[in-house]
Amino acid sequence: MKKTNAVLVMLLATCLAFAGCTPAPEEQTPAASDTAQTSATPQSASAAADWLASQLAAEDNTLWVYRDFDDGLNNFTQKAWMGDTNANIPAMDEAAPGYSGISGIEAHLDLTQHAWGGYMFLSGSLAPGETDPSPDYGSSNAAVDLTGATKLVFYAKGATGQESVELFMGGFGWENNRQVVANHDSVDKITLGTVQLSQQWQRFEIAVTGVDLSRIGCGFGWVTNDTSNPGLSTVDFSLDDIHYEFAESRTRPMFLQSYASAAPGTDDAIINNFAYLYDNAVAALALAYAGNQERAQQIADAIVYAYGHDRYFSDGRLRNAYASGNPASFPGWESGKGEAFARLPGFYSADDKAWYEDYYAVSTSTGNLAWAILALCEVSKSALDGQAYLSTAEGIADFVLTLKSASCGFTGGYEGWEGSQTKVGYKSTEHNIDLISAFGKLGELTGEQKYLDAADSAKAFVMSMYDPERGCFYTGTQDDGVTVNKDVLPLDCNTWAILALKDDLPDTAQVLAFIEGNMAVGDGFDFNTDRDGVWFEGTAQAALAYQQSGDSATYLKLIAYLNASAAPDGSITAADRDGVTTGFTVSGTDIPWNYNKRTHVGATAWLAFAELGVNPL
Repeated sequence: MKKTNAVLVMLLATCLAFAGCTPAPEEQTPAASDTAQTSATPQSASAAADWLASQLAAEDNTLWVYRDFDDGLNNFTQKAWMGDTNANIPAMDEAAPGYSGISGIEAHLDLTQHAWGGYMFLSGSLAPGETDPSPDYGSSNAAVDLTGATKLVFYAKGATGQESVELFMGGFGWENNRQVVANHDSVDKITLGTVQLSQQWQRFEIAVTGVDLSRIGCGFGWVTNDTSNPGLSTVDFSLDDIHYEFAESRTRPMFLQSYASAAPGTDDAIINNFAYLYDNAVAALALAYAGNQERAQQIADAIVYAYGHDRYFSDGRLRNAYASGNPASFPGWESGKGEAFARLPGFYSADDKAWYEDYYAVSTSTGNLAWAILALCEVSKSALDGQAYLSTAEGIADFVLTLKSASCGFTGGYEGWEGSQTKVGYKSTEHNIDLISAFGKLGELTGEQKYLDAADSAKAFVMSMYDPERGCFYTGTQDDGVTVNKDVLPLDCNTWAILALKDDLPDTAQVLAFIEGNMAVGDGFDFNTDRDGVWFEGTAQAALAYQQSGDSATYLKLIAYLNASAAPDGSITAADRDGVTTGFTVSGTDIPWNYNKRTHVGATAWLAFAELGVNPL
């Protein structure tokens, strides 16, 4: 299945993935929060689609240094200590309570150990073949181009209100107003000077207009000393929401974070920076159908980048998830190929100072590839350079063709860690439903018969999973590719069959009757037949299935229920409560895969489809 509550089950030797993979105590990782200013975005006929667009627009004028712990939008993630001695270096806690969002930074300097000290927040570097990024001290050009930024904004407070700290940006590689390393910042330090902090959060700004920001290695820094803090034995203070603001909007390739951030230390927090490929593909489709081509193209551009910049593979596959935000690795970070790469998600453990990745995220599932193809096909229709999207869709589709079964249909993809991934043998009904539409639409756009034939093969498998007596589609096969898996009966295998097969489905009414009789929960529907909660994404899918079958009354009833369950901003949670089970386990583990009551991009995208009355399949 596509969407899992990921659990990090293995520490990769190659920590090449994400902003903030930092081994040393003084170099902990950051992560997620709210943005300072947003660009206007056109309103559509769907509040859910407008919310998706707003999440992208929120980053047009912002570049984050620190948003929240382990956030995919963070930049300048490597922390470099500076002080009078390298003994007893104090660590910063980047998962502490903050001003907004889920976390902030707590910093301190023990004045009995140090006369002065502080940290620079650097972009760092990652050399080909290396396993951990590290602060870059000028040996490589790992700087960020911040041209167009007008101000650096951040929030700070002191523990007692007596703390005095200097807060600054730039100045890396400068000493006494002169440049002392080759790859120095393009501007000397710009500082607020030493400021006394209040016990209450205060907003601070450093103007950066009129200076050369083309190469900035130090995005932020703080330093303090004993002479500025008489009477204190320690300087304890907090920072949060450190970001640059730009006068003009910059629409860049972007992956949306799939779920609303959870507090550090909670089970859900390990996927705070996860941007699932499926969620982003359906979001791009929803935006395209809502008429917001610019925002749809941002996600499509991220998919295209990921396709061409995998850190390990070069065969056309995409991963199941990427780090949220701009997919490109940071300046100075290179994969084992010696190239820039698409960042993968993960989690930094402050306890063991290690970066973890997720078994499912680094794997490749066939159905997710199908949705990426669908998104690229739709975006290609209105894009100025539509062929670029279509060519990528063809490359992905050609990879999927290598997964074709000897009989009919396509197997589930590849699972595992780089260097030891294995091709799985099971065939998923859901995946093959996706491929009916993906191959079919790609074949129509390109005229390539091989894709139309592949759609027919996927359809043949899906029809083989139909039980005419029960009126339902089974989930697929076991690993042998033959034995039918009847243990779990998912809703989406049945709703999507109605949407994809249309008139080819023998008895739509019978399938709808099965859904109603086995998965209805109050005014909505569950993921499976245990009816332990409402799965909003699936309920939106059911609404479209009723619309497809001509039952407009039930369709409108479900739309009303979904809109009543949505937030005022148009978004909706994955489920109506925490712990809604699916009957499946998280890939590579025996941990139950459940849905929780957290805002979810995938569910919101399907709500948009339902509001627009659009069948994406």
